[in-house]
Amino acid sequence: QVQLVESGGGLVQPGGSLRLSCTASGIAFNINAMGWYRQVPGKQRELVAGISSRGSTKYADPVKGRFAISRDNAENTVYLQMGSLKPEDSAVYYCNVRRLELTGWDRLDAGYWGQGTQVTVSS
Repeated sequence: QVQLVESGGGLVQPGGSLRLSCTASGIAFNINAMGWYRQVPGKQRELVAGISSRGSTKYADPVKGRFAISRDNAENTVYLQMGSLKPEDSAVYYCNVRRLELTGWDRLDAGYWGQGTQVTVSS
């Protein structure tokens, strides 16, 4: 079965950095797109960053220039390097794998989801 396991969340101070990791199993990692989504109470889950099977990237406007997504196909892992963190970045971050050519980035009922990892930015 498909499993996505996230790690790297935690508590950081404003301006700090954090690196999230998501390792996939049970799926053809190299032909799928991977994305990081986040959700806070009262709001819909939203795309933070995505990377296609070819390495093309997409970023939400609030994180452009601060976050970087990358993937290591040999390790079946996608990363989200987060820098210059702000309190409004606090959320549960979820890893998602999908066939981007079939679904696009915006559908929230597509693909497979990890369990989520909490990121809290606070002084």
